[in-house]
Amino acid sequence: MTSSARTPHTGWPDALVVGGRTDQGHAFLDAYGELVRGCTDTLTAALAALPVGVDRVQVDVAGVSFMDTAGLEILDVLGRYGRRHGVPVSVTGWQGQPRRILELKGLDATDPMRTALSGSAARTGSAVAVERAEQLDVLRVEIEQLRHAIDSRPVIDQARGILMATHGCTPDQAWLILREASQRSNTKLREVAAAVTASAAPHGPPPPEGLRTALRAAVARARTGG
Repeated sequence: MTSSARTPHTGWPDALVVGGRTDQGHAFLDAYGELVRGCTDTLTAALAALPVGVDRVQVDVAGVSFMDTAGLEILDVLGRYGRRHGVPVSVTGWQGQPRRILELKGLDATDPMRTALSGSAARTGSAVAVERAEQLDVLRVEIEQLRHAIDSRPVIDQARGILMATHGCTPDQAWLILREASQRSNTKLREVAAAVTASAAPHGPPPPEGLRTALRAAVARARTGG
């Protein structure tokens, strides 16, 4: 039993893959990939494929590497399934960035399905709403930063390879060269990497003079180990 969904922001073929098995009425589902918009369809299909008579559902998300706020909708899907069928549902294995999302939302990072209200009656509904709005703002910023990092990674890795081939440096030295050139020229790291990559193409344009100077200085520093 396997279901999958397409990644909206990277174009990767599988944003989420859900596979599983049943053992004596206990359903074990394993999720891999990303919990993003559209992942609920994948999970719903996997739940619909479970045999009649399942008395417990356990979802392991240790294979999930990324989650945005839309991914939290899987908790609603699982909650509805549990109520409709009268079975307990758990979601465990949270780690890395997805775990951080749960923590910022104030959910149980071990198993958010068992998160209950804090019981602090003194907190008014408006105070809770303000707190949740602030948490969502933090989440949006963090997710945007992560997506930007994902989008920037290929060109940065390509530029590192070019520097390694050109100057005989190690991967770590190539990274330090890019970072130092970025700082010296006050240029974003991704733009430095793009300029290095473009200049390596046949008849490619050289980097701007200021960036060339910064790159030469960074390479010299890496060679001397200074």
